[in-house]
Amino acid sequence: MVERAGSGAVAAETSVVPGVGKRRRGWVIAGVAVVLGGVLGFHRLVPNWPGRVGSLVESFLPWGGALVVVLLVIALVRRSAVALVALLLPVGVWVDTFGGLLLPGEEGGGRELVVVQHNVSDENRDPAGTARALADSAADLVALEELVDPQLAAYEKALAADYPHHVVRGTVGLWSKHPLSGEQVVDIKPRSIEEGWSRGVRAVVRSPYGDVAAYVAHLPSVRVGVGGLASQRRDESAALLGRAIAGESVEPVILLGDLNGVVEDRGLKPLTSQLAFAESGFAFSFPAAFPLARIDQVMARSATVGHIRTLAATGSDHLPVVARVALE
Repeated sequence: MVERAGSGAVAAETSVVPGVGKRRRGWVIAGVAVVLGGVLGFHRLVPNWPGRVGSLVESFLPWGGALVVVLLVIALVRRSAVALVALLLPVGVWVDTFGGLLLPGEEGGGRELVVVQHNVSDENRDPAGTARALADSAADLVALEELVDPQLAAYEKALAADYPHHVVRGTVGLWSKHPLSGEQVVDIKPRSIEEGWSRGVRAVVRSPYGDVAAYVAHLPSVRVGVGGLASQRRDESAALLGRAIAGESVEPVILLGDLNGVVEDRGLKPLTSQLAFAESGFAFSFPAAFPLARIDQVMARSATVGHIRTLAATGSDHLPVVARVALE
């Protein structure tokens, strides 16, 4: 009798109280939700070392919404009230930060230019087809990067009828329906890159609404490896471009380019601190097969960048982006 009673007591002591495990798991989900909300709202506080982890996090901030959805599903399955309440924090922060990008944007007014930005890829096997697709957008300005021989001749030929004015410097170029003047190279070459590297051009567009300074740039690539995000050259080039635009005397200013970074990335602060960017549309442009981020940008000063969107895939590993720029 004593032995049986002892066994029963041990069994009672070692039994799991119903619901305790679920409640603990609910608190774990709640903790993750709070951390996610903190990262979304205060990503600038994430240190950029080692490996520029801050820039890496900022490159994929919009995808924090996908993590919120995953946590929401888990919380519903667990039936955790505390987790559901905690999820209100990242939901609110994400909506405040990115919710406007889901809106269609305002209708365009009379004083505006339609612009297209596209890294056409130096391995594009159908440059003529790519050029025709871009011309079909009926844009006023078309900015292209990774222009190399012999593909350059194909772009010039295919775009000539719709865009009688163009300038190419190095591997970047601008095609325009309106006359161009003041064409010049913009030196954005980092010190560690050899001579002959030229990825910046500036021209004044004689638009129907007045002169517009247009810049086309292709910042150095970044790589993600075991050491983190290698963006030193990109950041240095962005600083050089920022200085050039800061000294621009013609207003408005439009910047089009493959900046190899998203607008949230602190490495592009020399540009985003003085230029406006689209507040409507995600327009993820890279990689074309499964777009994860918009690194092809349209920015402006003394002008408003309207809804930005992608066009159909071409022979490039980037998708073209198109936006309406309303001049002030």
